[in-house]
Amino acid sequence: MKMMKKVMFVAFALLVASSFAAKKVKSKIGDVELTKEKDGGSVVCTASFNDEMTVLKEGDTEVLVKGACGQGWVPKSKIEYVAQKAGDKSMKLEDVDIVGCIDFDGVNIERDFKEYLQHTMDRETIEMSNGEN
Repeated sequence: MKMMKKVMFVAFALLVASSFAAKKVKSKIGDVELTKEKDGGSVVCTASFNDEMTVLKEGDTEVLVKGACGQGWVPKSKIEYVAQKAGDKSMKLEDVDIVGCIDFDGVNIERDFKEYLQHTMDRETIEMSNGEN
């Protein structure tokens, strides 16, 4: 049962992760400096105007991004979100091992649906009982 819960959790986590596509941003004012600290500090690298960066974490006024030059914080006022084109939403699990087992002990799946059917009627009888014919 524990293994099944773990498998379900992993499947749910993958589903949630795939539903949130990575947000992309780019500079709207020219080259932008990525800093080590949220409120400024030392410059890690400078992203060029055309570089698209992936949002890793959002703060109130700053965003942690990862670009071609590196990773750092940038003020929200200096960036704009890039609209993502519609496309393939599939996910490849090539490097992911999914391991699990399903235990059906104690589950009876035999059903007799006759008990749920009160009676059987043909079409004419049903129409006559509803005043349709």
